[in-house]
Amino acid sequence: MLPLERLTEEPYSSIICYPRVAKLELAKRLRELQKLGVTALEFRGKKLVSNVPVSGKGCVGIVVTAYRNRERVALKIRRVDADRSRMQREAGLLKKANSVNVGPTFLGASRDFLLMQFLEGDLLPEWLAHETRIVRVRKVLRSVLEQCWRLDQACLDHGELSHAPKHIIVDGHGDPFIVDFETASVKRRSSNVTSICQYLFIGGVAKEVAHRLGSRGSRQTLEALKVYKKCMSNENFKRVLKACGL
Repeated sequence: MLPLERLTEEPYSSIICYPRVAKLELAKRLRELQKLGVTALEFRGKKLVSNVPVSGKGCVGIVVTAYRNRERVALKIRRVDADRSRMQREAGLLKKANSVNVGPTFLGASRDFLLMQFLEGDLLPEWLAHETRIVRVRKVLRSVLEQCWRLDQACLDHGELSHAPKHIIVDGHGDPFIVDFETASVKRRSSNVTSICQYLFIGGVAKEVAHRLGSRGSRQTLEALKVYKKCMSNENFKRVLKACGL
């Protein structure tokens, strides 16, 4: 764990200004962190950036653990070479997801940073590989589909759920969270339920799910999704749940 004043040192400055460090940019970003109330960063996780462990790394940002008023939070750092100039758009999309009780809680944002609820748990494929209790598997998958239905009702399309190995975290209490709304949109047609069903029951982790819940014909699921796609009503969503064995 390092206080902000230590972040001017390498290799930590390379995380704050990945992939290239400029003194003025680094100083500006440290001031942003101060305004957000961040007092320290903790470098931990399964990914490595400049030989430093971090929680996540993507095309837009790097996620690390941060502290604000002694509270552990997640901090997404905008990459210097990201294809967007600020984090406010993603912050707005996360807040919209939060309005229907989906996603990690939004805590703050600036031009180059996004603060969110800290989540500790396993990505869904890893969780499925170790969870053998059918009741818990069914509960988690049903919750994921219900969250996707609420996103559909909010007309917020996540955009990455048809190949979602990195976008669902199951925490230590067995609660699933849909994460990473950087490619989400309110302008395109929502397809969260159909996308996540494709991943869970047809492609993606379908074999693992079938091993836990029993094999179910994909035809029944596809027919239910076809009806749901035409009208995303609660009644049609319940038909999808039934077809999926949830």
